Amino acid sequence: MPTTRQLARAAGRLYFLLALTAPIGLLYVPDRLIVSGDAAETANRVAASPSILRLGIASELFHQTVGIFLVLALYRLFREVSEKQAVLMVVLSLLPVPIVFGGVIAEIAALFLTSGADYLKAFDKPQLDALIYLAMRLHGRGITVASIFWGLWLFPFGTLVIRSRFIPRVLGYLLWIAGAAYLVSATATLVLPQFKPFVDSFAMILETCELPIIFWLLIWGAREPASAIPATLPRA
Repeated sequence: MPTTRQLARAAGRLYFLLALTAPIGLLYVPDRLIVSGDAAETANRVAASPSILRLGIASELFHQTVGIFLVLALYRLFREVSEKQAVLMVVLSLLPVPIVFGGVIAEIAALFLTSGADYLKAFDKPQLDALIYLAMRLHGRGITVASIFWGLWLFPFGTLVIRSRFIPRVLGYLLWIAGAAYLVSATATLVLPQFKPFVDSFAMILETCELPIIFWLLIWGAREPASAIPATLPRA
């Protein structure tokens, strides 16, 4: 049976892989292709660089799949700490997966709209540009909705870390801070867009509070419970 440290390091490897690949589809590709408020330029960039958009699609499908295995690994690590919190962590972590996959469909639609197929001749260029821009922006809003759950799952995760006694408690509190930052940023984007620039100026910094747990699990893993450490035999 794997030890607590082995389970923690396995989760750390998956977490690191997710953190390494997620920014490609979530940050790099949108920054390269979307020009805010300019449908024509966005459409031109998508048409000129479809491979970049496909890279983003591959990234999102990959890191969301990794995320499924990650949360299962974390469940194995923490289920003895609190079954209730561990199940809640799993449920909240899995809910954004279909949302992200739905957003990928919007990106695939953008690729179809730039294909030059005969059936697209029913639309003139400005109409196609508007549809491509709409598809890309819908994908972005889908990511924002998913980020609500990326924030929520960090609360039971943080609670498990705090209660575990085999991972420093401060990392759990940092997870709570990151979770709150995700929620505030998503709320500003969807409900109070006039405050989004101000909120994002500090929310993006606070979201990095999720990073320490990744490196802790990857490098140090977890302390073995005292009951798992053999007692030292007295000298004769």
